[in-house]
Amino acid sequence: MPIYALGSQTPSIDATAYVHPDAVIIGSVFIGPNSSVWPTAVLRGDDGEIHVGARTSIQDGTVVHTTLEWPTTVGDDCLVGHLAHLEACILENGSQVSSGAIVLHRARVCTGAIVGANSVVLNDTLVPAGALAVGSPAVIKEGRARAQDIAYGAKNYVQRTARFKRDLRRLD
Repeated sequence: MPIYALGSQTPSIDATAYVHPDAVIIGSVFIGPNSSVWPTAVLRGDDGEIHVGARTSIQDGTVVHTTLEWPTTVGDDCLVGHLAHLEACILENGSQVSSGAIVLHRARVCTGAIVGANSVVLNDTLVPAGALAVGSPAVIKEGRARAQDIAYGAKNYVQRTARFKRDLRRLD
């Protein structure tokens, strides 16, 4: 798996985390226990820091970046769907950014909130706890998220990593 230091910026990946061999980790990236980073995901901490908490999945094709002024923080037990883009934002514990969604500078997705597939959360937007953000730009629908679905997904990805650590093998 391509894991790169950039000058003095060196990734820190917990020994229990799973990083797929085709994911790319660069610079100031911190990945917590039992988290997973899936194929073609790119976490590029060149300008600032990226923090990924425990039991969080960063799924296939996702791009996580940051800026000099604002880090990107993804909490514990989060789901970041396929082809998502996170840029200098905060995802609190137990939140979800669905496939193809974009969350931009200084936005905050609170605990139990979900950003719907292909939605765009603009700069400085707050997605309140338990809310659903959908559309482009995202519209907030209070109390529409299902926190139990996020918890189920996070648990599923922790279990899935055990299979990949044990059984994944390259054939070419």
